[in-house]
Amino acid sequence: MTKVLLINGSPIKEGNTFIALSEVAKTLEQEGIETEIMQLGNKPVRGCIACQTCKKKDNGLCTFDDDVCNKLCKKAAEADAFVFGSPVYWGQPNGALLAVIQRALYADGKDFSYKPFANVAVCRRGGATAAFSTMNMAFQMLNMPQVTSQYWNVVYGRTPGEASQDIEGLQTMRTLAYNMSWMLSKIKTTNTPAHPKSETWSPMNFIR
Repeated sequence: MTKVLLINGSPIKEGNTFIALSEVAKTLEQEGIETEIMQLGNKPVRGCIACQTCKKKDNGLCTFDDDVCNKLCKKAAEADAFVFGSPVYWGQPNGALLAVIQRALYADGKDFSYKPFANVAVCRRGGATAAFSTMNMAFQMLNMPQVTSQYWNVVYGRTPGEASQDIEGLQTMRTLAYNMSWMLSKIKTTNTPAHPKSETWSPMNFIR
């Protein structure tokens, strides 16, 4: 069965980001797709220290196993698509979520590549599009098709529960789910290779 993994990047377990992701998950379930919402939680998350140990071991895991990063890596192998949600802090996504994304995609890129993704930003008033754009950057480097909606994937709400009043925002979440279901159906049912053609990477640094 097709499965979408949704990651709640808010330290608040059932706040406005959870409401937005739950709307996506509920609609996907109605479309016959299995979902799971993974909580980032409120425990400390370390950033990447560029030690390259994950590349040396090549086991799809970060060398640091004391936070949620490797939990995400293990779940990624079983997922067909991803939706990451984050509250907006100072015009940017939650720093802990960004750290997890950067470490997980670097250590375990093979379990993310070529799988559809979407990001959702939840804010009080402004900064959502900047946060949304920042979240998209890493995934666009791993050949991952981006699922869009009828508008930018933004939901508004400050205190926990207010997001449920954002009628257009929740409709945007449902449309996102419909589009993801449609894309996954196309990928699963069409007679196409698992991956498109690719060339061997030819990196070129500006300073040689």
